[in-house]
Amino acid sequence: MSAAGWRMLGRMGRWVLHVDMDEFIAAVEVLRRPELRGRPVIVGGDGDPTKRGVVSTASYEARAFGVRSGMPLRTALKRCPEGVFLAVDAERYLEASGRVMDILRTFPGVVQVLGWDEAFMAIDTDDPETFAREVQAKVVEGTGLWCSIGVGDSKHRAKLASAFAKPRGVFRLTHREWPAVMGPRPVDALWGIGRKTADKLAGLGIRTVDELARADPDALATLFGPRTGPWIGTLATGDDDGEVSAEPYVPRGRSHERTFQHDLTDVEQIRRETDRIARELVDGLPRDRRVVRVAVKVRFAPFFTSGHQRKLPEPTSDLGQILAGVEQALAMFELDRPVRLLGVRVEFEPAGSEATGSQAAGSEAP
Repeated sequence: MSAAGWRMLGRMGRWVLHVDMDEFIAAVEVLRRPELRGRPVIVGGDGDPTKRGVVSTASYEARAFGVRSGMPLRTALKRCPEGVFLAVDAERYLEASGRVMDILRTFPGVVQVLGWDEAFMAIDTDDPETFAREVQAKVVEGTGLWCSIGVGDSKHRAKLASAFAKPRGVFRLTHREWPAVMGPRPVDALWGIGRKTADKLAGLGIRTVDELARADPDALATLFGPRTGPWIGTLATGDDDGEVSAEPYVPRGRSHERTFQHDLTDVEQIRRETDRIARELVDGLPRDRRVVRVAVKVRFAPFFTSGHQRKLPEPTSDLGQILAGVEQALAMFELDRPVRLLGVRVEFEPAGSEATGSQAAGSEAP
């Protein structure tokens, strides 16, 4: 929808919904294994919690034991020994996601898919909560899966509202409710602020959303840069001018990583494995996308993760140039500790950029 279209919709009564599926992957698994309903279900790796791997998702029953996404499977097993561990089945999750998104598109409005389990909807209605309940009901009827829905007057507020709605609820968060709901919360409760940014803000004495909203823009610009600093400040208001767009999502990059069942200690072996991961990644890239930046992730034993990146001299799909960048990024690490995981990521030239440089035959995903 064009900016002019958004302004017209705003005059008519613009609302944004953030539809977030509840425990999506675990819920899909329970649908095909009804006997698991009510039990702690943990999905990750090949389903063997004695091997190295991480939790992709956990049911609410498993979360009650402290199991969280991204946690090592072995830690999840210690916290929840009675848990049911299942292997990741990406094809089935993609199929279930497609059915959900097709249902959302039956409603009047614009649907922007964010991933397997979430989407924005731009709608025009006098009663957004009732509309959201109708969306919930139709999704459950058509798929057997529940979602929580945030109602907002901006994408940022709708996104945050869906977290308050969980599970199976609807929650409204607009500029009117924002100060009371978000003001006292820590800054990393905002969409777009992580732990590192929160720590930097704490150095300025900024710990809550209210404090960030009152922060000196010049101080933020000095700390984060002239563009990023002011943007971080606006997050504290919940405002944004982001457009809900039905255009297909174009990924900014792709990554590929591997967890090793036995630590790597030989530097040459680490280099060979990184090269192999990079080649596998490049081999699956779209031929029409060119790489502008590469990054290498290393997880040292027991579980410390670090990363380094390199900008390439020019946008390219040439395997040799990409591998050279990966090698340079890896050289930035002190490989003096055992390594349990290696990953490589490439970032693409923005879609629509004017072609320059090499476009030799090119070169997916964690």
